[in-house]
Amino acid sequence: MKNSGIGGQAVMEGVMMRNKNKYAVACRKPDGEIVIDIKETHSISEKIKFLAWPFIRGTVNLIESMVIGIKTLTYSADFIEDDTDKAKKAEASKKAEAVNASPVGAGKAETEPVEKSTDNATKEEPKQESMSSFMIFCTVALSLVLTIGLFFFLPVLATEGIKALTGIDNPVFTSVIEGIVRMAIFIGYVGGISLMPDIQRVYRYHGAEHKTINCIEHGLPLTVANARASSKEHKRCGTSFMILVMIISILVFSVVNCFTIYSGDSGIVKVLVRFGVRILLLPFVAGISYEFLKLAGRSNNKLVDILSRPGMWMQALTTKEPDDSMLECAIASVEAVFDWQAFIDGVKDNDVSGSLEAGDKSTEECKGSGCGI
Repeated sequence: MKNSGIGGQAVMEGVMMRNKNKYAVACRKPDGEIVIDIKETHSISEKIKFLAWPFIRGTVNLIESMVIGIKTLTYSADFIEDDTDKAKKAEASKKAEAVNASPVGAGKAETEPVEKSTDNATKEEPKQESMSSFMIFCTVALSLVLTIGLFFFLPVLATEGIKALTGIDNPVFTSVIEGIVRMAIFIGYVGGISLMPDIQRVYRYHGAEHKTINCIEHGLPLTVANARASSKEHKRCGTSFMILVMIISILVFSVVNCFTIYSGDSGIVKVLVRFGVRILLLPFVAGISYEFLKLAGRSNNKLVDILSRPGMWMQALTTKEPDDSMLECAIASVEAVFDWQAFIDGVKDNDVSGSLEAGDKSTEECKGSGCGI
């Protein structure tokens, strides 16, 4: 298997694919068309070179991926909502026309004015503007706060409670218990939201994203049939990254727990100090996890495969089998930013945009099932 370097994310009724400085979101409309939106993005590490160093770039990449993820999710949600509103308005317009054309409507016109609902129903509402930089910053900041609170502060608090109940204050025991609690919260959270119908569809698009990338990286032409036969698990998945962070944090925090940072009697201060140390070490843990994920993505080493297994197992919750229409969406997104045929043929310069060039319009529609095949 050869690493393509492309990655993606499932969105509402679609898939986002990213290749270097370009990403595309392909969403399917209720009428069967696929709409593709292509954007360019540039990492801050292009200007500040040391941010691209190993073990530092992981945190930078994580934050930048969150920004792009929020942008694309917002775009897809607004797009689907806008298209649904248009469909409802068109339906309301047809009903109003039918009423006006009927004898009931005609008789009504003789006695009283017919409501002018058709005017409002057929008017085009201005499309919502994309999120401002401030809104994106606030959303990312809130997401980070909630993530840190849920997966770091709560496990620290729970571990202190378990220590008090058991009377065991061993650094390795503390780190393992904290890691187990963190893992349980993560699995419970992922499993809980997977019960929502909308999230179930997102997970199916997530499976479509993985299948298309696996298809390319195994050297197969990118068709629906080949993608369908490919695996829905991938070693470079964000789910695997989260699992790696949790496993590596157990190892790192076990070492840190061997040192006494606060020797006072205040339980509150002790919890806050432990939590603060974990926040300071989080970029380091994320950096190690990111480097391993990159290694796993380009390596077929048996040991690396074994170490990647926990993340792959977790993907059983976050990826589901897609249907052919979902695979078509994922293929359309890939082809907008990546020349998969050149990649399979071994061409080194494989970062061309594929079916759309940078100078083209950012939105293109593909008719029904013919897109991407």
